[in-house]
Amino acid sequence: MSALAIPQTSTTTWNVDPVHSAAEFKVKHMMISNVKGRFAALKGVLSLDETDVTNSYVETTIDAVSIDTRDAQRDAHLKSADFFDVAKFPVLSFKSTRVIRGGDGNLAVTGELTMHGITRNVSFMVEGPTAPAKDPWGNTRLGVSATTKINRRDFGLTWNAGLETGGILVGDEVTITLDLQFVKA
Repeated sequence: MSALAIPQTSTTTWNVDPVHSAAEFKVKHMMISNVKGRFAALKGVLSLDETDVTNSYVETTIDAVSIDTRDAQRDAHLKSADFFDVAKFPVLSFKSTRVIRGGDGNLAVTGELTMHGITRNVSFMVEGPTAPAKDPWGNTRLGVSATTKINRRDFGLTWNAGLETGGILVGDEVTITLDLQFVKA
């Protein structure tokens, strides 16, 4: 009688540590420089397959009301119906659907990004996950850095204004960067 070979997986659950994580973006302003902003309130879960990272899954949510560009007037405009319309769409979310290992040791994590009530597939280039490490309080932590570029118009964020000198006030391409630290559940 032979034993059946059952594949062994080592899947662990990790929660975003919002105090040590950041969700940031940058977009061209007046076609001359980048304006950066961040969302202060985020959470998420990583289901990490330690034997094969490509079987891992991540899900994050961001509170759109927590937007901060260091300008209260601009933040109010971004929360309005012209942009995020936080009264109707208070949450941005990402749910991974595929993880691919890149030749450079990084990962490509593709999934569904939902913003302003519209869901599109996007792919983040991911550095990490880092090796797990114990903090001084006995928690095990790891980190990732993820970056993608989107066209804000694809998510219904179409407001803009023309400039007297030609061109537009707000660029269409937005770079999103997530620096996430996870704590083992």
